[in-house]
Amino acid sequence: MASVNAATWIGSISVLLWGTLALLTKLSGGEIPEFQLMAMTFGIAFLLMGGRWVFSGHSGAHYLRQSPLAWCIGIVGLFGYHFAYFKAMTLAPAVEVSLLAYLWPLLIVLLSAFLPGEKLRAQYIVGALVALAGCWLLISRNADGFAWENLPGYLVALSCALIWSSYSVLSRLVRSVPTDAVGWFCGVTAILALICHLLWEETVWPESVLQWIGVVGLGLGPVGVAFFTWDHGVKHGNI
Repeated sequence: MASVNAATWIGSISVLLWGTLALLTKLSGGEIPEFQLMAMTFGIAFLLMGGRWVFSGHSGAHYLRQSPLAWCIGIVGLFGYHFAYFKAMTLAPAVEVSLLAYLWPLLIVLLSAFLPGEKLRAQYIVGALVALAGCWLLISRNADGFAWENLPGYLVALSCALIWSSYSVLSRLVRSVPTDAVGWFCGVTAILALICHLLWEETVWPESVLQWIGVVGLGLGPVGVAFFTWDHGVKHGNI
C-alpha cells in the first residue's frame, strides 16, 4: 500500500507540471508552429531521458525491446493525442476544444472501472452525464445555439480525451514496461512531429533567450518529466 501511495503522489507531480504549460507556451512566443514545437519539446524530453541513461552508464538501447502493444499504446497516446488536439484547434474554437479535450480525467475514472478488480459504480455514470451536460451547455451558449459547423472539431477534441484516457488506463496492462521506455516513445513522437512539420509548416525559430527558455522549459517539465512521472503513477499508483 505504501508503494501504491508513493506512486500515486509521483503521478500527481505531472498535474502540477502541466499547470505550467500555458505559462511556458506563452514564454515561447506563441509563433512557433505547433508540430515544430512538438518536435522540439519531445526531442528535449528524449534527451532528458538519454541523459539519465548516460549517467547510469548505458545507452538505453535495451529499452527499445518492448512488445508491439506497449509501443502502440505509447506512440498513439503521446503522438495521437497531440496530433488530434492540433487538428481540433483548426476545426473549432480553442476554448471549446480545450474544454472537451480535458474531459480525460472523467474518462479515466470510467474506463478504469473495467480494469481487473475494479467495477463501474453508479456515481461514475452520473458524474459523466453531469459533465457532458455541462459541456453541452457551454459550447451551445451562443445566441444561435449549437454551432453545427464546429461539430467535426468537437468530435476530434473528444477523441483527444479518449486517446489520453485510454493511454493512461491501458498502461496498466503493460505495467512491467519500465518508465525509461517512455523516453523512446518521446523520441519517436518527436520524429513523427518533425515529419508533420516538414510537410505542413514553415520553420520559425525562437528569437530571444526568453523564448528559448520557454521551449526548453516545456521539454523538461510538462512535456518531459510530466510524462515520466505520469507513466509511473498510472502503472503503479491508484489510478
